[in-house]
Amino acid sequence: MTFSLFSAAGLEMIYRFIHYFAGVVWIGMLYYFNFVQGEWFKELDADEKIKSARGIAVRTLVPRVLKWFRYGALATFLSGVALLAVKGKTFGPEMFNTSWWAFIGTGALLGTIMFLNVWLIIWPNQKIVIASATQVAGGGSALPEAAGAAAKAGLASRHNTLFSLPMLFFMGAASHLPAQINPEFNGKLLALVILVIVGLLELNAIKGKTDYIKITSIMGVTHIGLVLTAVLYAVIEVLTK
Repeated sequence: MTFSLFSAAGLEMIYRFIHYFAGVVWIGMLYYFNFVQGEWFKELDADEKIKSARGIAVRTLVPRVLKWFRYGALATFLSGVALLAVKGKTFGPEMFNTSWWAFIGTGALLGTIMFLNVWLIIWPNQKIVIASATQVAGGGSALPEAAGAAAKAGLASRHNTLFSLPMLFFMGAASHLPAQINPEFNGKLLALVILVIVGLLELNAIKGKTDYIKITSIMGVTHIGLVLTAVLYAVIEVLTK
């Protein structure tokens, strides 16, 4: 008796399972930060009687969430790379002329940028915020760079939330929304247009402000994420015909 899991298709399924599980952990923590914790912190800041609870949360709760958050991102990224390698062998060179690649490539680009934001912007800046809260709890002064670090981490986190909507859409569309495309479409032009759109938003994540594109609120970031999803989908449909 043979088990289908112990085959090439089974290996792909294992990678996919890891990718799904890690992705749920990562994006779940991302949404917790943006939809739950951020709004709760605003309430704490507005009430002097319980404002000190924020420092306790930053020192004890946030580090735990950030651990699951960043390693979930790492596992999602690595398992995604493994999946693309397996699918590349299955499709062969013609993979780049399929709607599957147009969709999954866009989703993978967004996911990669989000992963880099986690490890290069959000986590380094959050470490400063945690260190500052710990120093204050010990009777010292807040680190002067903590406020700026919190703003940088928050900006990147908002953009990751924005990027997550089209990322999830295109990951699903790759297998569940087959599109009629011209196999001879200009892949370089498609990649360039998508890179410019996403790159400008990522530039804002690094150097801009949340109010530049109205992502200061939960509804704002959700609406902009849906708009970005629609724009990227339209670009793919038009440029692959």
